[in-house]
Amino acid sequence: MRYRKLARTGVEVSTQCLGAMMFGKMGNTDHDECARIINAALDAGINFIDTADVYSQGESEQIVGKAISARREDVVLATKCFSPMGSERNHRGGSRRWIIKAAEDSLRRLGTDYIDLYQVHRHDWDVDLEETLGALTDLVRQGKVRYLGSSSFPADWIVEAQWAARRRGSERFVCEQPQYSIFARSIEESVLPATLRHDMGVIPWSPLAGGWLTGKYRRGADVPSGSRYASDGAIARLRGGGDLDDDPSTPARYDAVEGLVTIAEQAGVSLTHLALAFVDSHPAVTSTIIGPRTMKQLEDALAGADVTLDTTALDAIDKVVPPGTDIAGIEHYSGSPSLRAVSRRRIA
Repeated sequence: MRYRKLARTGVEVSTQCLGAMMFGKMGNTDHDECARIINAALDAGINFIDTADVYSQGESEQIVGKAISARREDVVLATKCFSPMGSERNHRGGSRRWIIKAAEDSLRRLGTDYIDLYQVHRHDWDVDLEETLGALTDLVRQGKVRYLGSSSFPADWIVEAQWAARRRGSERFVCEQPQYSIFARSIEESVLPATLRHDMGVIPWSPLAGGWLTGKYRRGADVPSGSRYASDGAIARLRGGGDLDDDPSTPARYDAVEGLVTIAEQAGVSLTHLALAFVDSHPAVTSTIIGPRTMKQLEDALAGADVTLDTTALDAIDKVVPPGTDIAGIEHYSGSPSLRAVSRRRIA
């Protein structure tokens, strides 16, 4: 395992970060097995764990907190707030009211006195960014949070957050957590350059594109039972049902996987390792989030921690998915008020 500085903080984090989204009812419901996975990752040299309050509605945080309780001081622990935690209308978002409560709830579930990296899970179109930063700054000054981060912010919000922090004398975001993979490369055009200009760390999520870049989904093959894209899987549930082949973006994904499998074979690595190494190789990236559901998946990801790609492999990948573009079906930012009818010369 290798380590890098998290921006200008001086904190060293492993180049793989253990993502905990699949721990709990969203993935692995066996708490003891999840704890074994977490401790196996720590034993292998990972010192960075990322979770969120919304992951299985707090269950993931509880699993992580219990698993690392004896090793807390050795772990750089990250969690997030913003997403709805129940049906109450104010139990979500970027308001001061919710951020303070969400942080206290996360601290309790994690069983810790402080969070190393507290991140806003999404940008809140309807809340003054200075209010969000002010609430987060208070948490830092109270000693409950060490550093602040954003997740899935568009480039203009990343820049605005830096300027807002300067205007108000607030703590600034030191890290951004974007979606990034061979399938999702549009952040190369503006998001990653913005993080480099402002000396922010970057910890990408979904480097395997929801399992597509493991090769488990192939044209003409059955969709693995229990996977996210199975008829009863997490993605199907979000979409209200339907098979993988019903998605109009699926043919383009099949084509890309076929091309990438050939590149991986020529490079002498697995498709999984090719995908992880691709993300890790970008100069802006600090640590790549891996999100195993099983011990086997963890072991596979760990085996690729030191894989690097040469220019030949990177050039070949660029021909399958060109730089700065996304493959069909990738979604980054949604809900912009500028696209609402009233903002497009329509009557409300």
